[in-house]
Amino acid sequence: MDIVGIIMSAGKSSVDVALYTLLPVMVVMLIIMKYLEQKGVLDIIVRVMSPVFRPFGITGLAIFALIQLNFVSFAAPLAALAMMEKRGTSDRHLAATLAMMFAMGQGNVFYPLVPFGLHWGEAILISIIGGLAAAALTYHLLARKLPAASVEREHEEAPESKTPAGLIAIINGAGSDAIRLALGSVPMLLLSLTVVGILKAAGAIEGLTSLLAPLLAYFSISEMYVLPALTKCLAGGTAYFGVMSDLMQKGLITPQQLNASAGFLIQTLDLPGIGIFLGIASRFVRLFRYALPGALLGILLRTIIHAVIY
Repeated sequence: MDIVGIIMSAGKSSVDVALYTLLPVMVVMLIIMKYLEQKGVLDIIVRVMSPVFRPFGITGLAIFALIQLNFVSFAAPLAALAMMEKRGTSDRHLAATLAMMFAMGQGNVFYPLVPFGLHWGEAILISIIGGLAAAALTYHLLARKLPAASVEREHEEAPESKTPAGLIAIINGAGSDAIRLALGSVPMLLLSLTVVGILKAAGAIEGLTSLLAPLLAYFSISEMYVLPALTKCLAGGTAYFGVMSDLMQKGLITPQQLNASAGFLIQTLDLPGIGIFLGIASRFVRLFRYALPGALLGILLRTIIHAVIY
């Protein structure tokens, strides 16, 4: 097994993904989002949508986190979640929000897959449906015994500063954030692709595929899903994109298969996602057991919808 060769190949792939795919998309999307935020458009959306989302157990800042996760990136809603915890959002609402975050897909995976044939609008809509289902189940059933007090301490506004800024400042700030997010994904992407490469070279992927072959054949599921699914679980969305884009470039997975699997494979309930979200505050660790079943239901719902449509 050529360990050095595997590491070098993984390094090249991770840098290519970060610089030539994630970075351009993130720059454009963050500029748009920051400009809309600066003009107060996002605040208007939050105020208008709050009455609609409140029955699902979702409050103002959680709506902002929903928008950021689906339209910007995996890391974008972390500030909103941290502020919710700091401002005393109730355990019940936090559990619902956490379930919603885990059940939805992230913008930094949705957008780069559009050139490969992902139906972006439908994927975003189904992502939100799954997230709201997860939040509602958690708020009304799984976490119904948790305290719902202290919600009034949370202000219904975006967590970012509202100091006026010019267009150039917005572009520079968004560009800096995009570079930081893109380059920040390289270490995890490099490590995960290296692990996947080692497992593949050792025959573990083929062994797992052979083991699962009868079950996959029974449900008419392509064996090509094994590698991206394993990568997703172990390494997260960015690594999944790297593997999936490579498979699609080689013609091993079709756009139809990409869309059919998006509900199951594009979500944040993976090892890196769990670690990052639960690392925000100790309360999230305690609430995870309430949020997990709701998140799984939301992912299942998204999986079924995508499978039925495609």
